[in-house]
Amino acid sequence: MSLTVRRLTPDLWPELERLFGPRGATAGCWCQWVRLEKGERFDDIKGETAHGRLRDEVCSGDRRGLIAFDGDEPVGWATYGPRRYFFRIDRAPSLAVDDADRVWSIPCFFVRAGRRGQGVATALLEVAVDACRDAGAVILEGYPVAADKPQAAAFVWTGTVPLFARAGFVRVDDKPSGKVRMRRTL
Repeated sequence: MSLTVRRLTPDLWPELERLFGPRGATAGCWCQWVRLEKGERFDDIKGETAHGRLRDEVCSGDRRGLIAFDGDEPVGWATYGPRRYFFRIDRAPSLAVDDADRVWSIPCFFVRAGRRGQGVATALLEVAVDACRDAGAVILEGYPVAADKPQAAAFVWTGTVPLFARAGFVRVDDKPSGKVRMRRTL
């Protein structure tokens, strides 16, 4: 595999659409679950509404993200940015922090079926850390799944604890399961 990772620009929108396919990555999400406003329900926006939101964010330059390519084929995605930008995470009591204004998050990954387990998420995370650093971030967080057994891909879209640990993140909570908080100071 000849893997390269590119930072998202408006001209890459067709490649992101091609990667996510007609279903919008997983269940029509189009990477909008983490962006739900207070009172919004995922079932009300998934599909075309979520697709339109992501398209508008990308084409206006308001969405930070990365696309991994194997040659010319898009095979993976990750998004990153200030924690306050990801409204659902910022509101989650189980992920609450006192310094949210100083934190940047890497909350979402998508790796095409057939390409998982080949280092795509690792490459995306590595470039995401660099992109956050370049933007002036000092504190990074990820919210991987704490699991003691293999999980279906649909449940590990936030990454895994070993993925973040290999990238220098340390766990900062003691939850036995579910999404956990991991941090890295740059």
